[in-house]
Amino acid sequence: MNDIVIAVVGLLFTGAAGASVYRIVRGPAILDRMIASDMLVTTVICVLGVEMVYNEHTRTIPIMLVLALVAVFASISVARYVSKQSADIRPAGRSPQARQRPKAKGRVKKR
Repeated sequence: MNDIVIAVVGLLFTGAAGASVYRIVRGPAILDRMIASDMLVTTVICVLGVEMVYNEHTRTIPIMLVLALVAVFASISVARYVSKQSADIRPAGRSPQARQRPKAKGRVKKR
């Protein structure tokens, strides 16, 4: 019974990894590719977790933590890159960074 469950879980993880690799290759935008790579890293973490439970050890926990940290920092860096890039494309008055700057006409002079 246990081997059947492991085989089904392995099949599902294989499908998830294949779908994420497909989206990484075919993704139309950088965000699609980033989400797919996060999904791939999450799938690898889950596979390591299942292997850890199946073989009853805890040796792969540091590897899982490092993979999770790499995925988080990669997502943050790509999100910052995309937000800066899209801010440069927008018209000057419509950018969130431009809205935070004080306007030259609206400044009040100190007395």
